Amino acid sequence: MKQDGQTIDGSQRVQSIDSLRGLAILGIFLVNMPDFHSPFLHINPLEWWRDNPDRIFYILVDLFAQASFYPMFAFLFGFGAVILAKRAQDRNQSFPLVFSRRLVVLLVIGCVHAFFIWHGDILINYALFGFFFLLFYRMSGITLLWLGSLLFAIPALLFSLLMMLIYFTIPDEAVIPTNFEMVKASIEAYQLGTFMEIFQQRFVEWYMVNNLGNGIILFFSIFPLFLIGAGFAKLKWLEKTKEHQRKLAMIAVVCLVIGSLLKASPYIANYNYFTVSLQDMIGGPVISIFYITAIVLLLQNKSIAKIVSLLANVGRLSMSNYLLQSIIGTLLFYSYGFGLYDKISFTTGVVLVVVIYFLQLVLSTIWLKYYRIGPVEYIWRFATYGTRPMMKK
Repeated sequence: MKQDGQTIDGSQRVQSIDSLRGLAILGIFLVNMPDFHSPFLHINPLEWWRDNPDRIFYILVDLFAQASFYPMFAFLFGFGAVILAKRAQDRNQSFPLVFSRRLVVLLVIGCVHAFFIWHGDILINYALFGFFFLLFYRMSGITLLWLGSLLFAIPALLFSLLMMLIYFTIPDEAVIPTNFEMVKASIEAYQLGTFMEIFQQRFVEWYMVNNLGNGIILFFSIFPLFLIGAGFAKLKWLEKTKEHQRKLAMIAVVCLVIGSLLKASPYIANYNYFTVSLQDMIGGPVISIFYITAIVLLLQNKSIAKIVSLLANVGRLSMSNYLLQSIIGTLLFYSYGFGLYDKISFTTGVVLVVVIYFLQLVLSTIWLKYYRIGPVEYIWRFATYGTRPMMKK
């Protein structure tokens, strides 16, 4: 009986993790789509999308998706790293060596994505921050949870206090402006520019987000979730869900209450840098933990599990699907494709997300009938381990 239980738990864990990855890919696409088709980096969204239904859809995406799915991906990155460490140990391999090779390949893929496809890449950050994970992976699950939580909470609270101080002392500096000069530059480059002009604009916008100052903020927004995900993996909280059901339910409720209030703060109070920092730096990651724990608990219901498991195929090809979204997005909107940049509404963008994601779900299901893993996943694995069969026998 014990062996059977272990087998079932293991399969449930794989399904839940793949389903979470599939959900994260959908959420990330919703958040990325406005940046594909509009100068999102340089605008105040509430001023830019004033009319309904654009305004309503923007607020919904902001509340339910913004800053909540990149942290989920980071959590799953740390979770997966612990599984990889266990497999390396079972095979008498050096985890630091294997993991470092994976990170180097991930960094190369991220650089190609960021500089030749789309500036909003997350893979470079995950690769670079992943090297720090090697300093912590041997820690116990509880230590990883506490350390990750403290590394997340303390910098986020300090930064939010700084934003609050600016808001109350220099309120004009807390206003989120629309930078019309940069808006014009983005439209000219992406809608009408040559590939080289797009490349230059892409690099400018990548550096705006990934400069040294923002890099520190990004580190404390992403790396702590690596540790929290690793802690969950070591404690087997998602693998042995029934055993930890009460604990997971408590975490879900607390995260839902706190996260919802923080996520809604720009709409409860004023939309400014202070409330947006509360929303993005604290509310988003807290809600991501709610999503993770709630979905894993819901998967205990067989009817719900059948519906949610549809996302698992997208999740099994998560990197391929993430990159495919960027390729499709830039081909639709940039001048070397259909040139639709700044020509569609926010609502149309949401509809496109639903249609494209549905196609990804169908194509992922068909692909996995014939192949073990996705094309980009295969490149990643091949570069790490060497020759491996891709097709199913």
